[in-house]
Amino acid sequence: MKVEQIYTGCLAHAAYYIENNGEAAIIDPLREVEPYIKRAKLDDAKIKYVFETHFHADFVSGHLELKEKTGANIVYGPTAKPGYEAIVAEDGQVFEVGNYKVKVIHTPGHTMESTTYLLIDENGKEHGIATGDTLFIGDVGRPDLAQKVVAELTQDKLAALLYHSLRDKIMPLSDDLIIYPNHGAGSACGKNMSKETTDTLGHQKEVNYALRADMTKEEFIEELLDGLTEPPGYFPQNVMMNIKGYESFDKVMSKSHKPLNPKAFEAAANETDAIILDIRHQSEYIKGHIPRSIFIGINGDFAPWVGALIVDVNQPILLVSPENRLEEAITRLSRVGFDNVLGYLEGGFENWKTSGMEYDTLTSIASEEFAKTYSEHKDVVFDVRREGEYKAEHIEGAKNTPLDYLNNYLSEFPDDQTFYVHCAGGYRSVIAASILKSRGIHNLIDIAGGFSAIKNTNIPRTAYVCPSTVN
Repeated sequence: MKVEQIYTGCLAHAAYYIENNGEAAIIDPLREVEPYIKRAKLDDAKIKYVFETHFHADFVSGHLELKEKTGANIVYGPTAKPGYEAIVAEDGQVFEVGNYKVKVIHTPGHTMESTTYLLIDENGKEHGIATGDTLFIGDVGRPDLAQKVVAELTQDKLAALLYHSLRDKIMPLSDDLIIYPNHGAGSACGKNMSKETTDTLGHQKEVNYALRADMTKEEFIEELLDGLTEPPGYFPQNVMMNIKGYESFDKVMSKSHKPLNPKAFEAAANETDAIILDIRHQSEYIKGHIPRSIFIGINGDFAPWVGALIVDVNQPILLVSPENRLEEAITRLSRVGFDNVLGYLEGGFENWKTSGMEYDTLTSIASEEFAKTYSEHKDVVFDVRREGEYKAEHIEGAKNTPLDYLNNYLSEFPDDQTFYVHCAGGYRSVIAASILKSRGIHNLIDIAGGFSAIKNTNIPRTAYVCPSTVN
């Protein structure tokens, strides 16, 4: 059976292309849809359906764009209530794509409308299941997102529904079915996803904690909810965009691609509440940047960090970007719903600097230099990695202030002495430093290379020890 996974690493997102006998379908597309349209043209195929497994929270889907450009029908599972024309399928309903069949299996739990699509080849053999966020490789979808949109849909209620969906709808299926999930490792839609992006259902029954045959519902709920962190703040806004609709990607690209000379850029920053977002490499930002600008480099997990830290998708943004990365930046911002880019700095930061405009720098030192004075400063070291990374190993005396929730820790940073920040490799610490500096906190030093570099020095390190294991 012809099923192609189209994987986008920066979002840990997988869409799927299915084609047979001149008809095609796309499952869970991203917002920029030209790659799917071009793929269908290669097969001289017409895109007949866009199958959505649920209303996504971590990205804005391309279903409306595909419908507009190709005439494809949008399909959701039972209980979905989209604010536009779409087919809301019944549990068990079958759709034909050429000689293939796609069967709807309603699997609520991640969300109420969550649906798995059973893929059946031209010979009637069940080939695989597109599971969306119901079942991942190594994990299952978190059940705490829907309550951010509908308060009575508590995580416990949805977890109980997910338990039954897995056991009553998915686990009875054939072990040789291939699982095609919507996400892989790195997505915030689960907590324990594998780096693998496909697997067989039979193997997942052996290794996925959530599919243990002897697991009670109570055990499932407890294990599923254990260790869940607060989801990124932009998630509910993306859900609503996917439910209600959104501006076309082409319009977003057109209005955002607006060059501003340094004076006009400064005026736009002063006259609006726009955030200046600098997407260059962290080494460039360290050497010079516009005062109060926020660094989130495009070479990292750019869009998820924008969503987690800026949060409001309506926030006006002014870009400091290399010219050759501008279209990519606008595209990646739009994938998570940030459509309000007012323009970009023409000629980049170098033009700002040569025009005589004020700029700032960030103090950053090598780990070897920090090691020489560590004993004097060990009480003012802040580790902005995630809690799990910190617990695995960290500098003795360092405080954990995860970047995801940096705003919750602002009162912990000293205002009467210099302090140090680091992450794993130097990307997140510069993001953190830029946010702190934008809030008027300048008495900080970045440790270049992060914990990876620190481990090559004699700075003492320790691991978190669970209190229950201490004699």
